[in-house]
Amino acid sequence: MTLQVRPRLVTLEGGEGAGKSTVLEALRDALVAAGEEVVCTREPGGTPLAERIRGLLLEPAGAAGHEAPAPETELLLMFAARAQHVRGTIEPALARGAWVISDRFTDASFAYQGAARGGDPRFIAELERNVVGITPGLTLLLDVPVAVGLERARGRGGVDRIESEADEFFESVREAYLGRAQAEPDRIRVVDARQPAGTVATQAVALLRAYREALR
Repeated sequence: MTLQVRPRLVTLEGGEGAGKSTVLEALRDALVAAGEEVVCTREPGGTPLAERIRGLLLEPAGAAGHEAPAPETELLLMFAARAQHVRGTIEPALARGAWVISDRFTDASFAYQGAARGGDPRFIAELERNVVGITPGLTLLLDVPVAVGLERARGRGGVDRIESEADEFFESVREAYLGRAQAEPDRIRVVDARQPAGTVATQAVALLRAYREALR
């Protein structure tokens, strides 16, 4: 199966503490101001069933009654949630002409379940083609050094199972993201997320506006 590009699907990627939530809100506001319908969503999650899978994936290790998933289980659960997300939320919104902004999408699996967990990228690509079937028109990668991002994320408190991984895990995630950006520069635009949140949001909105202009 060939991946279908969905021009009105915009995804945000980046490691922990990159500031995706702030950027998502800024992008949403810019599109709404331009008269567009916007659906904001996240992964894992985005539908009631996918949100339940999210709970299984992110429950802290050692929590009462929680069994930490094996790497293969984590990968397949991620794609199960993503399949539901695409069929239940993303595709219906795109079909009616809305823009969809998702906090994470398939790039995250190449970075987290692939590079950091040791999953086979060829198998992940097969899942992307045969289970997901679509790819974003634009991906904004909010890049931040691991130490900076983790300090931000852990400063919020209440870290989940993945956020509690060792720094080396997140170094692998960052390297994988930057590698994908280098391989797909037309789709993935890198934003320096070390900057103040307002500056990052402004740059992200400018990239989205340029992208929309290019679609016309």
